[in-house]
Amino acid sequence: MQQQLSTLARDSRALAVLAVPLALTQLAQVALTTTDTVMMGALSTEALAAGGLALVVFNQLRTMGVGLVTSVGNQVAAAAARAERTAADTTGTTGTTGTTDGTDEDGAEVRGLVRAALAVATIAGVAGAVLMILIGRAATLLGQDAAVADRAQSMLVALAPGLIPCLWFQAVRQFTVGMRRPQALLRITIASVAVNAALNWAFIHGTWGAPELGLTGIGVATSSVHLLAFIALYASARRDPRLAPLLSLAFWRADARTVRRLLGLGTPIAATYGSEAGFFFVTALMAGSFGPAALAAHTAVNQLVYIVFQVAVGLSHAASINVSRELALGAHDAARRIKNTALACGAAATTLVGLAYLTVPQLVLRPYFDPDSAADQDALHIATGLLVVAAVLQFFDCAQNIGVGLLRGLDDTRSGLWITLVGYWLAGLPVSWLLAYPLGGDTRGLWLGLLVGLATTAVLLLRRYGRALGARADTDAGAPRTVAA
Repeated sequence: MQQQLSTLARDSRALAVLAVPLALTQLAQVALTTTDTVMMGALSTEALAAGGLALVVFNQLRTMGVGLVTSVGNQVAAAAARAERTAADTTGTTGTTGTTDGTDEDGAEVRGLVRAALAVATIAGVAGAVLMILIGRAATLLGQDAAVADRAQSMLVALAPGLIPCLWFQAVRQFTVGMRRPQALLRITIASVAVNAALNWAFIHGTWGAPELGLTGIGVATSSVHLLAFIALYASARRDPRLAPLLSLAFWRADARTVRRLLGLGTPIAATYGSEAGFFFVTALMAGSFGPAALAAHTAVNQLVYIVFQVAVGLSHAASINVSRELALGAHDAARRIKNTALACGAAATTLVGLAYLTVPQLVLRPYFDPDSAADQDALHIATGLLVVAAVLQFFDCAQNIGVGLLRGLDDTRSGLWITLVGYWLAGLPVSWLLAYPLGGDTRGLWLGLLVGLATTAVLLLRRYGRALGARADTDAGAPRTVAA
């Protein structure tokens, strides 16, 4: 028992080294969109509905772009572990730095990965910005209120230019995480929250010499913050003696084979992320079909769940990086324990937040709705009911995100795609439609369908990881076996 507790403590520390700064960074990053939604709500319920719709579109395309470069962190981590293992075999000692600065060959590999990641991010950013504008123009064709669609379109035009530096930031971020040096991310993201709030205020109200843009000003502020955050992260990495020699922004010099390799790994991840984001996007459109109050309630509660989701993202990325490292070192049992440790941490976090949803819903929703305002009463009533579903839903949301990360650690990015397609679109969406429309559940019915989709996805992903890891262990031991997807 003592040995098991010691092993659990060691695994928890190894996970926390990356998970804590990454989770805090994610929470700070979501404060950007939380600040945006709170300021939208202060303008009006219609502004919150329109701005929420614009953010859903932006997040859909941003998430898919991030997926294209997410595998960079795993590739860098594996290269670092191989370099560490080579150094140990050569010198007879165990490497401790976890970096790739031991050989020129290792450094060239990482520099090539960074260039390729930035090339992919640039292409995805330009394509996503164009799509964002086109989707905004088609909002009325998707069943949205005309006034809401018009305001959402203006905000999307302002958000579009920010997608490119946003994805550049993510490419450099994956490099720093793979090198196990993510500390600057937290400082930069926290600073971004303050800058975002100030720029929001300036562009909404026309203060400090800025033009008065109203809701559109939030989009302008967000794009500006993404650019400033990228510049800050790049400057920080250039000051780091371990990162600076490996960081190259010359994406036009990217090796075509490396770009294809990242696309081969990243495209299923992008499609997986897009499948999830698309699932939420479709349900947002369905919520909008019940009116501005329903869409505003959906936006507010979705933002609350998104906040908690960032803890899962931190755990997922940390677990993924650690699985890549452990497998490169041949430690299959450690890779198996990482799953249990990450799930236990995620369950603890979601349980605590879920209790707050159930016991003090008015306090939780206070930043979005004024309980004394007659105009907010309908949206507040709907949102309070959604919190009951969200208390359970976010546990499965966390588990499925961890499952995707674990499979990515195995370089198995395709299974996550097919499983999310089954869980979200073949299970979750039909149930959402059935409960919302034929059975009259309206917005709460939509969220019950979301819960079903996320739960199905989580179970299938974790089951796949257990089987794929067993197959990997047998293969590495010289006894290959075939495992069904």
